[in-house]
Amino acid sequence: MAPRAGLSEAAVLDAAATIADEAGLDAVTLAAVAQRVGVRPPSLYNHVDGLEGLRRGLAALGSEEMAARLTRAAVGKSGDDACMAIAYAYRAYAKERPGLYQSTLRAPGEADTRRIAAAQTTLDVIGAALEPFGLRDDDLVHAIRGLRSVIHGFVSQELAGSFGMPQSIEASFEFSVRAYLRGLEGASQRRRT
Repeated sequence: MAPRAGLSEAAVLDAAATIADEAGLDAVTLAAVAQRVGVRPPSLYNHVDGLEGLRRGLAALGSEEMAARLTRAAVGKSGDDACMAIAYAYRAYAKERPGLYQSTLRAPGEADTRRIAAAQTTLDVIGAALEPFGLRDDDLVHAIRGLRSVIHGFVSQELAGSFGMPQSIEASFEFSVRAYLRGLEGASQRRRT
């Protein structure tokens, strides 16, 4: 069967991303995507390698979008300013594209070259922002993981509706990220002495 005119891998992934953002990653099935793009499920195999290929494609798309967003946020900034800009961009992306963001959470496989490249860009951008802390090698990896964990944990609770108290969510986010950065500052100083 010939592929439908106008249907491409990008269109299939876009439809899958929309489903993921609207209904959650578990709602992304070949049947749901096929219905959204107006084809029968077997026609999708002309564009993606089954459900697993669709999920890999979603993860690559999400990783590329995240890398681009963080890169734009950090341009022209350094230190705390860059870290805060990255944190706000990360949080905004996760809130705007919740399903696609969720697809990026698992580490890429060795064959996921598109995703590996995007993930490396994200690591490089965050690593450059953390450079003033003087962390190297394993310590830098730990710091990147920690910062991403603080942001992910916060946005996960925010999306779940966990913040019912009257205090400003924005102030809580700023406080949390800055507290983490102050902790890194202290750890970095202890390493140098």
